[in-house]
Amino acid sequence: MGTGLSAVATTTVASHSAPEARGEQWGEAIPPPQPPSDITSVVCALHQARQDWRAAQGREREPLGRELPSIEAVAQMAEQIKGALFPMRLGPVGLRYESEDAYVAYTLHAAMQTLEQQAQLELAFKARLGSGGDDAGAAPAIRAQAKEAVQALMAALPEIRRLLDSDVLAAYRGDPAAQNVDEVLLCYPGMLAIIHHRIAHVLYAQGLRLLARIVSELAHGKTGIDIHPGARIGSGFFIDHGTGVVIGETCVIGENVRIYQAVTLGARRFSTGEDGHLLKGEARHPVVEDDVVIYAGATILGRITLGKGASIGGNVWITHDVAPGVSVSQAKLQHHQG
Repeated sequence: MGTGLSAVATTTVASHSAPEARGEQWGEAIPPPQPPSDITSVVCALHQARQDWRAAQGREREPLGRELPSIEAVAQMAEQIKGALFPMRLGPVGLRYESEDAYVAYTLHAAMQTLEQQAQLELAFKARLGSGGDDAGAAPAIRAQAKEAVQALMAALPEIRRLLDSDVLAAYRGDPAAQNVDEVLLCYPGMLAIIHHRIAHVLYAQGLRLLARIVSELAHGKTGIDIHPGARIGSGFFIDHGTGVVIGETCVIGENVRIYQAVTLGARRFSTGEDGHLLKGEARHPVVEDDVVIYAGATILGRITLGKGASIGGNVWITHDVAPGVSVSQAKLQHHQG
Protein backbone atom coordinates (compact mmCIF):
# COMPACT_ATOMS: atom_id res chain seq x y z
CA MET A 1 0.00 0.00 0.00
CA GLY A 2 2.74 2.41 1.06
CA THR A 3 4.88 1.39 -1.92
CA GLY A 4 2.03 2.22 -4.32
CA LEU A 5 1.50 5.67 -2.86
CA SER A 6 5.22 6.36 -2.96
CA ALA A 7 5.33 5.33 -6.59
CA VAL A 8 2.45 7.64 -7.44
CA ALA A 9 4.08 10.50 -5.52
CA THR A 10 7.39 9.89 -7.26
CA THR A 11 5.72 9.84 -10.66
CA THR A 12 3.82 13.04 -9.87
CA VAL A 13 6.95 14.86 -8.74
CA ALA A 14 8.82 13.64 -11.77
CA SER A 15 6.09 14.76 -14.14
CA HIS A 16 5.98 18.21 -12.58
CA SER A 17 9.73 18.41 -12.75
CA ALA A 18 9.70 18.02 -16.50
CA PRO A 19 10.93 21.07 -18.45
CA GLU A 20 7.44 21.65 -19.92
CA ALA A 21 5.82 21.65 -16.47
CA ARG A 22 8.41 24.09 -15.08
CA GLY A 23 7.95 26.33 -18.09
CA GLU A 24 11.51 25.77 -19.29
CA GLN A 25 11.66 25.89 -23.04
CA TRP A 26 14.77 26.20 -25.22
CA GLY A 27 16.89 26.18 -22.07
CA GLU A 28 15.27 29.28 -20.56
CA ALA A 29 13.15 29.29 -17.38
CA ILE A 30 9.76 31.02 -17.64
CA PRO A 31 8.38 32.19 -14.28
CA PRO A 32 4.87 30.97 -13.39
CA PRO A 33 2.04 33.56 -13.64
CA GLN A 34 1.53 35.63 -10.52
CA PRO A 35 -1.88 36.58 -9.08
CA PRO A 36 -2.87 40.27 -9.13
CA SER A 37 -1.18 42.26 -6.40
CA ASP A 38 -4.48 43.40 -4.88
CA ILE A 39 -7.38 41.20 -5.94
CA THR A 40 -9.47 42.42 -3.03
CA SER A 41 -9.78 45.89 -4.50
CA VAL A 42 -10.97 44.42 -7.82
CA VAL A 43 -13.60 42.30 -6.05
CA CYS A 44 -14.82 45.36 -4.14
CA ALA A 45 -14.97 47.47 -7.29
CA LEU A 46 -16.96 44.78 -9.12
CA HIS A 47 -19.33 44.55 -6.15
CA GLN A 48 -19.91 48.30 -6.30
CA ALA A 49 -20.50 48.17 -10.07
CA ARG A 50 -23.18 45.51 -9.55
CA GLN A 51 -24.84 47.50 -6.79
CA ASP A 52 -24.85 50.66 -8.93
CA TRP A 53 -26.47 48.76 -11.80
CA ARG A 54 -29.12 47.21 -9.55
CA ALA A 55 -29.94 50.58 -8.02
CA ALA A 56 -30.25 52.19 -11.46
CA GLN A 57 -32.58 49.40 -12.59
CA GLY A 58 -34.66 49.44 -9.41
CA ARG A 59 -33.44 45.99 -8.37
CA GLU A 60 -31.94 46.61 -4.96
CA ARG A 61 -33.67 43.48 -3.64
CA GLU A 62 -32.02 40.52 -5.30
CA PRO A 63 -33.25 36.93 -4.84
CA LEU A 64 -31.17 34.51 -2.81
CA GLY A 65 -30.25 32.42 -5.83
CA ARG A 66 -29.89 32.72 -9.59
CA GLU A 67 -32.98 34.41 -10.96
CA LEU A 68 -32.68 34.04 -14.75
CA PRO A 69 -32.82 31.00 -17.02
CA SER A 70 -29.61 29.12 -17.73
CA ILE A 71 -28.30 29.30 -21.29
CA GLU A 72 -26.66 25.91 -20.82
CA ALA A 73 -29.91 24.29 -19.65
CA VAL A 74 -31.87 25.84 -22.54
CA ALA A 75 -29.24 24.67 -25.04
CA GLN A 76 -29.52 21.11 -23.73
CA MET A 77 -33.31 21.32 -23.92
CA ALA A 78 -33.14 22.53 -27.54
CA GLU A 79 -30.86 19.64 -28.48
CA GLN A 80 -33.25 17.17 -26.84
CA ILE A 81 -36.24 18.61 -28.71
CA LYS A 82 -34.36 18.45 -32.00
CA GLY A 83 -33.50 14.83 -31.26
CA ALA A 84 -37.16 14.07 -30.52
CA LEU A 85 -38.26 15.75 -33.75
CA PHE A 86 -35.71 13.86 -35.91
CA PRO A 87 -34.58 10.90 -33.79
CA MET A 88 -32.85 8.89 -36.52
CA ARG A 89 -31.00 11.95 -37.86
CA LEU A 90 -30.44 14.28 -34.90
CA GLY A 91 -30.78 11.73 -32.09
CA PRO A 92 -27.98 9.76 -30.41
CA VAL A 93 -25.47 7.60 -32.24
CA GLY A 94 -26.52 3.96 -32.12
CA LEU A 95 -30.26 4.58 -31.86
CA ARG A 96 -32.21 1.80 -33.57
CA TYR A 97 -35.54 2.09 -35.30
CA GLU A 98 -37.28 -0.25 -32.86
CA SER A 99 -36.25 2.03 -29.96
CA GLU A 100 -37.28 5.26 -31.68
CA ASP A 101 -40.55 5.88 -29.83
CA ALA A 102 -39.07 4.99 -26.45
CA TYR A 103 -36.21 7.43 -27.05
CA VAL A 104 -38.62 10.18 -28.09
CA ALA A 105 -40.77 9.66 -24.98
CA TYR A 106 -37.79 9.66 -22.61
CA THR A 107 -36.15 12.66 -24.28
CA LEU A 108 -39.32 14.75 -24.41
CA HIS A 109 -39.98 14.05 -20.73
CA ALA A 110 -36.52 15.34 -19.83
CA ALA A 111 -36.78 18.35 -22.15
CA MET A 112 -40.18 19.38 -20.83
CA GLN A 113 -39.01 19.11 -17.22
CA THR A 114 -36.17 21.48 -18.05
CA LEU A 115 -38.51 23.82 -19.91
CA GLU A 116 -40.91 23.98 -16.97
CA GLN A 117 -38.07 24.83 -14.57
CA GLN A 118 -36.61 27.48 -16.85
CA ALA A 119 -40.05 28.93 -17.60
CA GLN A 120 -40.70 29.34 -13.89
CA LEU A 121 -37.44 31.26 -13.56
CA GLU A 122 -38.36 33.64 -16.38
CA LEU A 123 -41.91 34.17 -15.14
CA ALA A 124 -40.77 34.72 -11.55
CA PHE A 125 -38.25 37.29 -12.76
CA LYS A 126 -40.98 39.13 -14.66
CA ALA A 127 -43.24 39.03 -11.63
CA ARG A 128 -40.52 40.57 -9.46
CA LEU A 129 -39.94 43.35 -11.96
CA GLY A 130 -43.65 44.07 -12.22
CA SER A 131 -44.25 44.10 -8.48
CA GLY A 132 -41.20 46.03 -7.38
CA GLY A 133 -39.68 42.88 -5.88
CA ASP A 134 -42.75 41.71 -3.93
CA ASP A 135 -43.78 38.53 -5.76
CA ALA A 136 -44.59 36.32 -2.77
CA GLY A 137 -48.15 35.63 -3.90
CA ALA A 138 -47.31 34.95 -7.55
CA ALA A 139 -45.89 31.42 -7.19
CA PRO A 140 -49.09 29.43 -7.93
CA ALA A 141 -49.85 31.48 -11.05
CA ILE A 142 -46.24 31.16 -12.19
CA ARG A 143 -46.28 27.36 -11.85
CA ALA A 144 -49.59 27.17 -13.72
CA GLN A 145 -48.38 29.38 -16.57
CA ALA A 146 -45.13 27.43 -16.89
CA LYS A 147 -47.04 24.16 -17.08
CA GLU A 148 -49.38 25.64 -19.69
CA ALA A 149 -46.41 26.71 -21.81
CA VAL A 150 -44.95 23.19 -21.63
CA GLN A 151 -48.25 21.68 -22.73
CA ALA A 152 -48.52 24.17 -25.60
CA LEU A 153 -45.07 23.29 -26.95
CA MET A 154 -45.73 19.56 -26.56
CA ALA A 155 -48.99 19.88 -28.49
CA ALA A 156 -47.27 21.91 -31.23
CA LEU A 157 -44.43 19.46 -31.88
CA PRO A 158 -46.22 17.27 -34.49
CA GLU A 159 -47.13 20.38 -36.51
CA ILE A 160 -43.60 21.73 -36.10
CA ARG A 161 -42.26 18.46 -37.49
CA ARG A 162 -44.55 18.70 -40.53
CA LEU A 163 -43.55 22.32 -41.13
CA LEU A 164 -39.88 21.37 -40.92
CA ASP A 165 -40.44 18.54 -43.40
CA SER A 166 -41.81 21.14 -45.84
CA ASP A 167 -38.76 23.33 -45.19
CA VAL A 168 -36.40 20.42 -45.91
CA LEU A 169 -38.20 19.67 -49.18
CA ALA A 170 -38.13 23.34 -50.19
CA ALA A 171 -34.35 23.45 -49.70
CA TYR A 172 -33.80 20.17 -51.55
CA ARG A 173 -35.95 21.25 -54.50
CA GLY A 174 -34.57 24.77 -54.55
CA ASP A 175 -30.85 23.99 -54.45
CA PRO A 176 -29.31 22.00 -57.32
CA ALA A 177 -26.29 21.31 -55.09
CA ALA A 178 -28.39 19.35 -52.56
CA GLN A 179 -27.83 15.63 -53.07
CA ASN A 180 -30.64 14.44 -50.80
CA VAL A 181 -32.98 15.59 -48.02
CA ASP A 182 -30.72 14.16 -45.32
CA GLU A 183 -27.88 16.42 -46.42
CA VAL A 184 -30.22 19.40 -46.09
CA LEU A 185 -31.25 18.45 -42.56
CA LEU A 186 -27.76 17.64 -41.32
CA CYS A 187 -25.67 20.30 -43.07
CA TYR A 188 -27.62 23.38 -44.13
CA PRO A 189 -27.30 26.36 -41.76
CA GLY A 190 -30.68 27.69 -42.89
CA MET A 191 -32.25 24.45 -41.75
CA LEU A 192 -30.70 24.70 -38.30
CA ALA A 193 -31.93 28.28 -38.01
CA ILE A 194 -35.52 27.44 -38.98
CA ILE A 195 -35.64 24.43 -36.60
CA HIS A 196 -34.70 26.70 -33.73
CA HIS A 197 -37.10 29.38 -34.93
CA ARG A 198 -40.12 27.10 -35.09
CA ILE A 199 -39.47 25.98 -31.49
CA ALA A 200 -38.76 29.53 -30.31
CA HIS A 201 -41.86 30.96 -31.97
CA VAL A 202 -44.13 28.75 -29.85
CA LEU A 203 -42.34 29.86 -26.68
CA TYR A 204 -42.66 33.48 -27.80
CA ALA A 205 -46.40 33.05 -28.33
CA GLN A 206 -46.66 31.64 -24.79
CA GLY A 207 -45.10 34.80 -23.36
CA LEU A 208 -41.71 33.21 -22.69
CA ARG A 209 -39.88 35.90 -24.61
CA LEU A 210 -36.49 35.42 -22.94
CA LEU A 211 -36.43 31.65 -23.39
CA ALA A 212 -37.54 32.10 -27.00
CA ARG A 213 -34.73 34.57 -27.61
CA ILE A 214 -32.14 32.24 -26.10
CA VAL A 215 -33.28 29.39 -28.37
CA SER A 216 -33.07 31.70 -31.41
CA GLU A 217 -29.68 33.11 -30.46
CA LEU A 218 -28.21 29.63 -30.08
CA ALA A 219 -28.79 29.13 -33.80
CA HIS A 220 -27.79 32.71 -34.63
CA GLY A 221 -24.39 32.17 -33.03
CA LYS A 222 -23.80 28.99 -35.04
CA THR A 223 -25.16 30.11 -38.42
CA GLY A 224 -24.99 33.90 -38.64
CA ILE A 225 -28.74 33.87 -39.38
CA ASP A 226 -30.74 36.19 -37.12
CA ILE A 227 -34.45 35.34 -36.98
CA HIS A 228 -36.43 37.02 -34.23
CA PRO A 229 -38.71 34.48 -32.53
CA GLY A 230 -41.70 36.77 -33.05
CA ALA A 231 -41.52 36.50 -36.86
CA ARG A 232 -44.35 34.49 -38.43
CA ILE A 233 -43.06 32.16 -41.14
CA GLY A 234 -45.14 29.87 -43.33
CA SER A 235 -44.34 26.41 -44.66
CA GLY A 236 -41.75 25.58 -47.28
CA PHE A 237 -39.30 28.27 -46.14
CA PHE A 238 -35.76 28.09 -47.54
CA ILE A 239 -32.76 30.22 -46.60
CA ASP A 240 -29.93 29.41 -49.01
CA HIS A 241 -26.37 29.91 -47.70
CA GLY A 242 -27.77 32.15 -45.00
CA THR A 243 -24.90 34.14 -43.51
CA GLY A 244 -26.00 37.66 -42.62
CA VAL A 245 -29.76 37.12 -42.98
CA VAL A 246 -31.83 39.27 -40.60
CA ILE A 247 -35.59 38.78 -40.09
CA GLY A 248 -37.27 41.20 -37.69
CA GLU A 249 -39.77 40.59 -34.92
CA THR A 250 -42.96 41.61 -36.73
CA CYS A 251 -42.16 40.08 -40.14
CA VAL A 252 -44.89 37.99 -41.71
CA ILE A 253 -43.62 35.51 -44.31
CA GLY A 254 -45.94 33.40 -46.43
CA GLU A 255 -45.50 29.95 -47.91
CA ASN A 256 -42.77 28.76 -50.27
CA VAL A 257 -40.56 31.81 -49.79
CA ARG A 258 -36.87 31.60 -50.65
CA ILE A 259 -34.21 34.05 -49.53
CA TYR A 260 -30.46 34.16 -49.95
CA GLN A 261 -27.53 35.32 -47.84
CA ALA A 262 -27.25 38.86 -46.41
CA VAL A 263 -30.95 39.67 -46.88
CA THR A 264 -32.42 42.09 -44.34
CA LEU A 265 -36.13 42.23 -43.56
CA GLY A 266 -35.92 45.13 -41.15
CA ALA A 267 -37.56 48.24 -39.77
CA ARG A 268 -37.23 51.60 -41.48
CA ARG A 269 -37.91 53.80 -38.49
CA PHE A 270 -38.85 53.46 -34.83
CA SER A 271 -41.74 55.29 -33.19
CA THR A 272 -41.17 56.91 -29.81
CA GLY A 273 -43.51 57.74 -26.97
CA GLU A 274 -43.92 61.04 -25.15
CA ASP A 275 -41.02 60.11 -22.89
CA GLY A 276 -38.74 59.68 -25.91
CA HIS A 277 -38.40 55.93 -25.44
CA LEU A 278 -38.96 53.52 -28.32
CA LEU A 279 -42.46 52.04 -28.54
CA LYS A 280 -42.44 48.25 -28.31
CA GLY A 281 -44.51 45.82 -30.34
CA GLU A 282 -45.55 48.01 -33.28
CA ALA A 283 -45.71 46.33 -36.71
CA ARG A 284 -42.58 47.69 -38.36
CA HIS A 285 -41.19 44.90 -40.56
CA PRO A 286 -42.13 43.68 -44.06
CA VAL A 287 -44.92 41.33 -45.09
CA VAL A 288 -43.67 38.79 -47.64
CA GLU A 289 -46.44 36.95 -49.46
CA ASP A 290 -46.33 33.42 -50.92
CA ASP A 291 -43.78 32.33 -53.55
CA VAL A 292 -41.50 35.37 -53.22
CA VAL A 293 -37.77 35.07 -53.97
CA ILE A 294 -35.31 37.56 -52.44
CA TYR A 295 -31.76 37.40 -53.73
CA ALA A 296 -28.49 38.05 -51.91
CA GLY A 297 -27.85 41.37 -50.24
CA ALA A 298 -31.36 42.82 -50.68
CA THR A 299 -32.56 45.18 -47.95
CA ILE A 300 -36.31 45.50 -47.44
CA LEU A 301 -37.35 47.97 -44.77
CA GLY A 302 -40.58 49.04 -43.10
CA ARG A 303 -44.12 47.69 -42.98
CA ILE A 304 -44.37 47.17 -46.70
CA THR A 305 -45.71 44.22 -48.69
CA LEU A 306 -43.91 42.12 -51.27
CA GLY A 307 -46.75 40.70 -53.34
CA LYS A 308 -47.20 37.05 -54.20
CA GLY A 309 -44.64 35.73 -56.65
CA ALA A 310 -42.48 38.86 -56.62
CA SER A 311 -38.76 38.53 -57.34
CA ILE A 312 -36.37 40.88 -55.56
CA GLY A 313 -32.91 41.17 -57.13
CA GLY A 314 -29.61 41.23 -55.31
CA ASN A 315 -28.35 44.29 -53.44
CA VAL A 316 -31.49 46.37 -53.94
CA TRP A 317 -32.88 48.71 -51.27
CA ILE A 318 -36.69 48.67 -51.05
CA THR A 319 -38.91 50.81 -48.83
CA HIS A 320 -42.17 50.62 -50.82
CA ASP A 321 -44.73 47.94 -51.72
CA VAL A 322 -43.96 45.58 -54.60
CA ALA A 323 -46.95 44.34 -56.59
CA PRO A 324 -47.58 40.62 -57.04
CA GLY A 325 -45.47 38.99 -59.76
CA VAL A 326 -43.22 42.01 -60.25
CA SER A 327 -39.46 41.58 -60.67
CA VAL A 328 -37.30 44.28 -59.08
CA SER A 329 -33.62 44.71 -59.90
CA GLN A 330 -30.97 47.38 -59.51
CA ALA A 331 -31.18 48.22 -63.21
CA LYS A 332 -34.96 48.70 -63.07
CA LEU A 333 -34.72 50.85 -59.95
CA GLN A 334 -32.05 53.06 -61.51
CA HIS A 335 -34.10 53.42 -64.69
CA HIS A 336 -37.21 54.33 -62.67
CA GLN A 337 -35.28 56.88 -60.61
CA GLY A 338 -33.71 58.36 -63.73
